[in-house]
Amino acid sequence: MNSTKFSLKQQMIKAAMSASASGLSPGRSGNMSVRHENGFFITPSGLAFEELCEEAIVFVDDNGKTGQNDLLPSSEWRFHLDIYKHFPETGGIVHCHSRHATALACANREIPPFHYMVAVAGGTKIPLAPYALFGTQELSDHVVAALDGTRAALLAHHGQIAIGRDLPAALELAYEVEELAAQYVLACSLGPVELLSGEQMQEVVKRFATYGRQDRAS
Repeated sequence: MNSTKFSLKQQMIKAAMSASASGLSPGRSGNMSVRHENGFFITPSGLAFEELCEEAIVFVDDNGKTGQNDLLPSSEWRFHLDIYKHFPETGGIVHCHSRHATALACANREIPPFHYMVAVAGGTKIPLAPYALFGTQELSDHVVAALDGTRAALLAHHGQIAIGRDLPAALELAYEVEELAAQYVLACSLGPVELLSGEQMQEVVKRFATYGRQDRAS
């Protein structure tokens, strides 16, 4: 195994262990992937994250094909494939069934601009993709459409998905989405939630474009 493959697979194992230990991706739910050459590495079908090892990680090429001796990839490999095709800047994907994000998704509710941090995903809200059976092209089409203009979405009656420039960035965003979902659920329990306006959120989105950067003008 070359050093790049080894490094990416180790990165996936570390991310998977973190998601499992934190409860972000409980049991055997969820999947994650990282772009590599003419395809991507993805977690296998039906294997709990804490059981993941390098040999279990599956490579899927740009045509959706796997190696003859590989395990079966996650049943959601189609939306990973289509996300990488439609969003070339994406280097990592995390899909999980985190508690509060999934609760909202099961109530057919997106995460609206109740807090300025909703813009951390790059848009003015975290949208909801319509329901479709897991593992289908229909679900993949819904996911790709929902991610147009944002880096995260809820999947109706399913869970959440987050994408990033690499896998650590996607995992960090998935944690952010879950925290926002928890805050929104709690806020809703207190009564009607006042939302920020479109103009206010656009200001935040613009500010976030350079947030955290340490480069300075010379």
